[in-house]
Amino acid sequence: MKKLSLFMALLLAVVVFTLQNTESISIRFLFWQFSLSRALMLFLVLGIGILLGFLLGSIRTDANRKVPGLSQWKDDAGSKP
Repeated sequence: MKKLSLFMALLLAVVVFTLQNTESISIRFLFWQFSLSRALMLFLVLGIGILLGFLLGSIRTDANRKVPGLSQWKDDAGSKP
């Protein structure tokens, strides 16, 4: 019941956010130009951020597995930052 309530509150917040950010914005990147709603643009940026965080986290996890005892990134000299 607690999970359902939390899910419904989150869903309501997403719906309210989307309804408040319906205006269309124009985006230009290099040679491309397109327009989309502000809410959709924010969700896309959030999704890209989550994906990059997941990928970078998995790269770090893989690096830690290959070198036992490595708890942080090391620079080229082998010292911890």
